[in-house]
Amino acid sequence: MPVSPRQEHYGTVRVLVVEDQKVLADRIAEGLRDQGMAVDVAYDGETAIEVTSFTAYDVIVLDRDLPRVHGDAVCASLVAGPAQARILMLTAAAAVDDRVDGLNLGADDYLTKPFAFTELVARIRSLARRSPSAPPVAFRGDLVIDRVRRRVSRAGRPIPLTRKEFGVLEVLLAADGAVVSAEELLEKVWDEHADPFSNTVSVTLSRLRRKLGSPPPIETVTGCGYRLRDTS
Repeated sequence: MPVSPRQEHYGTVRVLVVEDQKVLADRIAEGLRDQGMAVDVAYDGETAIEVTSFTAYDVIVLDRDLPRVHGDAVCASLVAGPAQARILMLTAAAAVDDRVDGLNLGADDYLTKPFAFTELVARIRSLARRSPSAPPVAFRGDLVIDRVRRRVSRAGRPIPLTRKEFGVLEVLLAADGAVVSAEELLEKVWDEHADPFSNTVSVTLSRLRRKLGSPPPIETVTGCGYRLRDTS
């Protein structure tokens, strides 16, 4: 899916996995998506530099030993550029000097292979919380969105949402009344492999609207997109 430059990133945690072992990279991406994150994958350093030039990420999981452009060079490039993503560097080397080298390049955290997936998730979430973000609990009229616990309630009534429904609501909330296009929702809540011609966004929004009840807090702006309004 073509990705256009963004002015701002908000919503679901967006992660780029940079790993040249394709099977491992795809497994990590699949596991992180199961955790409710939007994940893209790059299999070499050159691709990583390219995609980060036009897509904003919260966390970049960066293997150190990469083809085409070494992970150290990728890390240095990211740190020197305008991107605000936190960098979690992966390496098969467990020596202290290797970890220190990575941190000196500007990486925010370091994890050696093999690693427990639960630890990887915990470290990514920790780094994402250190990225520029909105308050953990937000209010819009009688709607309450708890980003940390991923819970939603309206007028005190709990509303169970799927990961994608929560992600859509979170993006609309963060837009603070501005219109968000279907393309932006697809990019921020799903990932680069989502079909831009599918009705995924409209179907998810339809379910979300039914769950949120009346008066509907999500407004359709014909020909433009959607926005969250105050119904109090």
